[in-house]
Amino acid sequence: MGSLKRTPLYPLYGKYGAKTIEFGGWEMPVQFTSILAEHEAVRKRAGLFDISHMGEIRVSGPDALSLIQLLITNDASRMKIGQAIYSPMCYPDGGTVDDLLVYRLDAEEYLLIVNAANIEKDLEWIRRHFDGEGEIENLSDAMALLALQGPLAPSLLSRLTGEDLNEIRPFSFKQGVMLDGIRVLLSRTGYTGEDGFEMYVSPEEALSLWETILEVGKEEGVLPCGLGARDTLRLEAKLPLYGQELSPEITPLEAGLNPWVKLEKPVDFIGKEALREQKENGLPRRLVGIEMIDRGIPRHGYPVFLGEEEVGVVTSGTHSPTLEKSIALALVKRGGTEIGQELAVEIRGKKLKAKVVKTPFYKRKPE
Repeated sequence: MGSLKRTPLYPLYGKYGAKTIEFGGWEMPVQFTSILAEHEAVRKRAGLFDISHMGEIRVSGPDALSLIQLLITNDASRMKIGQAIYSPMCYPDGGTVDDLLVYRLDAEEYLLIVNAANIEKDLEWIRRHFDGEGEIENLSDAMALLALQGPLAPSLLSRLTGEDLNEIRPFSFKQGVMLDGIRVLLSRTGYTGEDGFEMYVSPEEALSLWETILEVGKEEGVLPCGLGARDTLRLEAKLPLYGQELSPEITPLEAGLNPWVKLEKPVDFIGKEALREQKENGLPRRLVGIEMIDRGIPRHGYPVFLGEEEVGVVTSGTHSPTLEKSIALALVKRGGTEIGQELAVEIRGKKLKAKVVKTPFYKRKPE
């Protein structure tokens, strides 16, 4: 894995026992202790993730908003400074370029958080469609990104700052927050289905912040977490993964992201007409939640059957640590998507019984 990129936190991986894998061109930790232990830590206490492989692209200038409105399916015009929104970004045929977060930093300044494997592709796509006044800058190498997720995350971070973290609402952020003397952009966002924060910090100070948070949370059982737990957590919460639930061949509507596709947006965006047509004609397939009845773990790419007819494919699957059941997300043709519908997943040459269930599989209880 010598040719893979490494995050600023890589020097600490060995100290915490990380087992690494290739992910989107990066050498990333899949686990530090065990996926099960890390998953449980996030659901019951808190877990700390290195997600510095994610990309950060700053769009600024008088025409920044017009560009973003053209590119994304959500409506950025209503954003106030200090707010963030989630959105897909589409091709003209409705297929997905990427899914991202948009932060409004200032009146004419935005930060786009994109998936690690898509940084160069997204940059090219954004620049191709910009002929206005302003700047597009790739800040990915100038930022490290940590995520503290779980019910104890607010109280733990409160020990490191004089800020009132209750003022940072979900999908909002604050710039210039000091955490134990380290300046961060602190955002109340995440990818686990739990409360938590993401911290944008300079690469030089990321290691110190990582160790400080783990030391402060040591007695409460806070653990460093890898991509394995991140995947099981996001799947339980039905949060899509680009390349599986979303791709150039899968539209946001097929992936169930209707709330983030604003067809009524006052300006046109790329893919709008294709998505409108798909909605009006009815989706030929859509993402559903599946729970196994027979014993077996569904995985990405496994075929799904309704009787003898192959009607879909598993996009993501696992044995849910929280629910203690095998679950999956699958793209399934019309006719096999009703709640309670019995299907079969082909696992190792055998068709095993499953059923369509409500999603998300797991939802955090309100405090």
